[in-house]
Amino acid sequence: MAAAAAIASSSATTLPEGDTLKASTFQRLHPKAYFERFLAENLRPDGRDLDEWRAVSLNVGSISTADGSALVRLGDTTVVCGVKAEIAEPELDSPEDGFLVPNLDLPAICSPKFKPGPPTEEAQVLSDRLNDILVAAGVVPLSSLCIERGRAVWVLYVDATCINYDGNAFDATLLAMVAALKNTRLPKATFDEETGRTTCSRKTRLPLQISRLPASMSFGIFDGTHIVVDPTSFEEPLLETTLSVAVDENGGLVSVTQLGLGIARGQDVLMRCIASAKDPLFLECLVGARKDR
Repeated sequence: MAAAAAIASSSATTLPEGDTLKASTFQRLHPKAYFERFLAENLRPDGRDLDEWRAVSLNVGSISTADGSALVRLGDTTVVCGVKAEIAEPELDSPEDGFLVPNLDLPAICSPKFKPGPPTEEAQVLSDRLNDILVAAGVVPLSSLCIERGRAVWVLYVDATCINYDGNAFDATLLAMVAALKNTRLPKATFDEETGRTTCSRKTRLPLQISRLPASMSFGIFDGTHIVVDPTSFEEPLLETTLSVAVDENGGLVSVTQLGLGIARGQDVLMRCIASAKDPLFLECLVGARKDR
């Protein structure tokens, strides 16, 4: 970080009248120039290399009132996720399928960028993207949530809340949701045809049928040439485009999404991002982080 501080300090000497600004002040007043100084040295303001993820930690089962839960820290971004199950009637056209309802909340308490009130557009977009990946990957086969065909199925509400936001909430939330689902235990349920009611056991709880474990790696593109992995809240507003590549535990591609209208220079950018997401070291890290603690 000493070298990084020197870069920020040197940039301050180029200001008119030789006025020297502290690194934090220069960062606030000239964020793009501040960022460019680091990128010129293949560094980032937090000291990481351009292709380096922040440290990941995961704990499961921390919410005793939920059927499953997980807490994920990705650098300073912290997301807690809880799963609550309810019983409902299935859709007429899908009598054997249950429901998976993911949702992400970005409250004002997690960052000054979010204001009190109804869910922000960013939270709604992220929730839709998370739903698309969980469905596309088939993390939990909806047919496995059936209690009685056409009569009773499980509804899983997968609610995540960001309690500290420092960028890349999507990757952290997906990891938290998948870990919470893996940690979920549902009571054994039986449907009584005579009474039309479902009875749940108080003693026997069963794990969900998990078929795939997707995870996402997000890449930010700056100035059409620089690709940064796992962008922070400082870096995100400066990026032209963000690419999120979701893969499963075996390296199988689940989805690729792009936010922003910027175009990376070079046709191999997408392939490079996909290759990085399939890197064995990244997959090994995710598998290790998912182990119940």
